[in-house]
Amino acid sequence: MTITPNPVLSGKVAVITGAGGVLCGMFAIALGKAGCKVAVLDRNAEGAEAIAKAIRDEGGIAEAFVCDVLSKEAMEKCHQEVLAKLGKCDYLINGAGGNNPRAQTDKEYFEIGDIDADTKSFFDLDQSGVEFVFNLNFIGTLIPTQAFAKDMIGRSGCSVINISSMNAYTPLTKIPAYSGAKAAVSNFTQWLAVHFSRVGIRVNGIAPGFFATKQNAALLFNPDGSPTARTGKILAATPMGRFGEPEELLGTLQFLLDDSASGFITGVVVPVDGGFSAYSGV
Repeated sequence: MTITPNPVLSGKVAVITGAGGVLCGMFAIALGKAGCKVAVLDRNAEGAEAIAKAIRDEGGIAEAFVCDVLSKEAMEKCHQEVLAKLGKCDYLINGAGGNNPRAQTDKEYFEIGDIDADTKSFFDLDQSGVEFVFNLNFIGTLIPTQAFAKDMIGRSGCSVINISSMNAYTPLTKIPAYSGAKAAVSNFTQWLAVHFSRVGIRVNGIAPGFFATKQNAALLFNPDGSPTARTGKILAATPMGRFGEPEELLGTLQFLLDDSASGFITGVVVPVDGGFSAYSGV
């Protein structure tokens, strides 16, 4: 699906963190086509500007902003820049996040002897790596919301969308920090929805299943293009039997932002996962 001009979304200011990446960059371009004025936020200046330029080349309005979601000072400065260039934020999409090798184990199951073996087990997880992953995903959602939700208070049609993950439902093997952080994001989505329910701000989330992108290609496919063992497990546990296409997230995004379609929906995290979260494995 592609998002086309939408009178409800048109003219609204959409702020997207992590928008220099694959999925959130796609969100930014789609919302630009829908008529939003898009603030493209990312730590990578080149990536952010490339997305903003793509939106402008299609006739949309977009500005790139270099910003660190883990710095409240930087985020407040970015907020002021967005206000000056685009106006008050109507939609905030908290897409910044990710994992780090220092916060994952080499093997799915701990075995006797792993402590002394040349393998990274649970006991070898790096504290700073775990802290980085948790902060990037959870604190990196909290700080932008503190900065930009101020614009939404008492105004109609405003929404926050947090990007969670299948990990939030049941943790995947090897990546405990990322799984825990995304569970925190889903919980925080519900908390925010209740907290802001009396001032006109809806807060929901999207939990993508497994999507094959350039960023995770090395984990899913061998150099010769054949699927890895992990890919086999993923597809076996996905009833639809395939990876999702990034564009298949756009309908859920538009639905949750469009107050005329989802105005009474807040505090939900929608799985877009080909049935992964529904399947027991039997």
